[in-house]
Amino acid sequence: MKRQQGFTLIEIAIVLVIIGLLLGGVLKGQELITSARVRNIISTQDGIKAAYFGFLDRYRALPGDYTTATTNINGVAATAACGNGNGNGNGRVEAANQESVLAWEHLSKAGFINGTYTCAAAAGTATSPTNPYGVYMELIYDGIYGAGTVATPSAARHNIKSGAQIPVEIIVEVDRKVDDGAPNTGGFQFSRYAGNAAAAPTDGAAATPACTSATTPAGVWNTINGSTNCGGASLL
Repeated sequence: MKRQQGFTLIEIAIVLVIIGLLLGGVLKGQELITSARVRNIISTQDGIKAAYFGFLDRYRALPGDYTTATTNINGVAATAACGNGNGNGNGRVEAANQESVLAWEHLSKAGFINGTYTCAAAAGTATSPTNPYGVYMELIYDGIYGAGTVATPSAARHNIKSGAQIPVEIIVEVDRKVDDGAPNTGGFQFSRYAGNAAAAPTDGAAATPACTSATTPAGVWNTINGSTNCGGASLL
């Protein structure tokens, strides 16, 4: 009579151990990738903050708003769409005269950030740096962050918008590491700025899935629905 062949308990145990090791390696690898992306975003935001304050300290003016940039910064172009290379000097980096785009030219040609950018009528690869997901960033004076909108400009201040297309699990971890972990309060908040993304990031009141639960001070990052199109703003 032919004996039935099969796996021994030891063989099954070895297979299970191997599977466990493989799964553990995959999960650890994903964790390392996520951590690297979080650190990249934080490092980029911190670098631009340092550049902003370094520029202010050197020129006693804000990048993009500097009235004599073409005279004092080598290589700044006198582009008609960008105030001929100079800001209006009102102490705000605004969308008017493309100051928010011109800021990148001032910062790069003054040597405060890597790359060389030249202002134009609209943001593009030659005018603005991008986040790790290829979306343009923005340095601007406005109140459009957290729960704020164009209709609520009373909270306006200078901020650095990270750009969109960042997965919510990444942006929430950035917030936890640098701030309070809440999208509508603190020094790092939710941003609707789209950059060159297909659509602007939305909060819970606008669409599902969305980046946050609601446009209220008590809002929280919406990690359940897992939006892949989120962004943040570092307040200055």
